[in-house]
Amino acid sequence: MIFFLAGTSDARELAVTLQEEGYPLIASVVTENAVNELKKANIDSFAGRMDARHMCEFVTEKQAAAVVDASHPFAEEASKNAMEAAKLAGVPYIRFERKEQNFEKSPFITYVSSYEAAAEKAAEVKGTVMLTTGSKTLAVFTEKLLPMPDIRLIARMLPRKDNMEKCEQLGLPQKNIVAIQGPFTKAFDKALYEQYEVTCMVTKASGERGSVDQKMEAAKELGIETIVIERPEINYENRCSSFDEVLAQLNKLDIQGGVRSGL
Repeated sequence: MIFFLAGTSDARELAVTLQEEGYPLIASVVTENAVNELKKANIDSFAGRMDARHMCEFVTEKQAAAVVDASHPFAEEASKNAMEAAKLAGVPYIRFERKEQNFEKSPFITYVSSYEAAAEKAAEVKGTVMLTTGSKTLAVFTEKLLPMPDIRLIARMLPRKDNMEKCEQLGLPQKNIVAIQGPFTKAFDKALYEQYEVTCMVTKASGERGSVDQKMEAAKELGIETIVIERPEINYENRCSSFDEVLAQLNKLDIQGGVRSGL
């Protein structure tokens, strides 16, 4: 059995691929909605965050033969915990992460290395700032931008109850919340920017499957300043960017027999 961390749509596809190739797995996800999506594909899964120690105990208890980390590119803590857990449990660790996209240089695009730097830059732009970075780091932006009278902060995020509660706690007005689940087309993004008269859009370098290209192209065509938060730098072991690479790593690690037999 493989202990699998799933955090993106292509991660779910990878889980299905591995299982179809004869590698049984159990997936760890963040939300119950993700559990339901995986159950539709007959993938055993559960929701909940674990630190390195709890991951190690789980891997040991389930006699997992490997840890495959396909968490979100910005789920830095989850990846570090997974690497530590694999090390403590004495099993191989494999990282799957979709490739980053390269965009043409533009005076409208600024790359930053942190959420704090993104908030600082957005404060300089002023006008209507649209966040497409999720709810986890929302407080970084509300603390900096909400008190500013010449900035309207719009947050686009998944339509989950906990997200709405977080927005309320942080003082973000309902009229400034776009609760919707993608992926979105460029036409949709353009219409959204125009509706809210966006002057600055903040996003993460999540990759094509994160619809970053659509958001960026839409903003570029409208002349909207875009702030891109770069991925955290982590020294991953056995890093892969395709499903075939993951399968090759599993074969190279010579754990096929243990995995296929369900150990």
